[in-house]
Amino acid sequence: MNRSLRQPWISFVRKITAKKLLLVGLIIVLAWVILALVAPWIAPFGPDEIRTEDKLQSPNMVHWFGTDNFGRDIFSRILYGARVTIWTGMVAIGIASVVGIPLGAIAGYFGGKTGNLIMRFMDILLAFPSLILAMALAASIGPGLFGALLAVGIVAIPEFARLMYGQTVVIKEKEFIEASKALGVRQSAIIFQHILPNALAPVVVQITLGLGSAVLITSSLSFLGLGVKPPTAEWGAMISYGRDYIISGEWWMTVFPGAAIATTIFGFILLGDGLRDILDPHRQSSRHK
Repeated sequence: MNRSLRQPWISFVRKITAKKLLLVGLIIVLAWVILALVAPWIAPFGPDEIRTEDKLQSPNMVHWFGTDNFGRDIFSRILYGARVTIWTGMVAIGIASVVGIPLGAIAGYFGGKTGNLIMRFMDILLAFPSLILAMALAASIGPGLFGALLAVGIVAIPEFARLMYGQTVVIKEKEFIEASKALGVRQSAIIFQHILPNALAPVVVQITLGLGSAVLITSSLSFLGLGVKPPTAEWGAMISYGRDYIISGEWWMTVFPGAAIATTIFGFILLGDGLRDILDPHRQSSRHK
């Protein structure tokens, strides 16, 4: 990599290291991703391994996070649950961005009846609380990982569409877009080669923040029985198993998976907020003032 190409990356890395909260968020997210990837090698027990003689044990040297009502090791299930929860969130946000970003760009660029039709449909979806809409979609599709993926993905589409719509309305008035039209560049090429790349910064921030919301909604669906099916290890489902044992004192069944959800969401929020500060020049200039 020559010096001219390396310099922007060095500048970007320096900006990241200067943002302490962004670094904390990045470390948290990377830690969970790495733990999810290496779960089969570091988990002391299988996620579905039932040991009735060890059921409802409090945290100890053998079972670091204790065991559940079936004798399954909670630490191992949290590691494997990270794979399901984070992967589901990533795929769902991938679906939302692939669908929502082009729809918002088309609506913003063409406007008129086409734009109004697309954005009014997005407004209808936004009129419902995210969790309620996700519950309705998951229930209609059917409980399971596939239903949860589609439900969370569909719920997140309007956020990406509205963001891209606003960016497109601003960018399409720029001089280089007018020049492209004058040169006879196809409209599809203008949208995908000029508008989308110039709207990348806020989209990246929205993807990061959306991942935190996706983790929360995915866990909520599993908690309500509309997500992954038992006995699959998933953080929301683990909290659902443990809620009946809180009164009797088995707090570890809910505290540890709850802490996993909270730290993951917290990491994505810090990461997204830090990236917004770096990638949004308007926020940078306002802070300097």
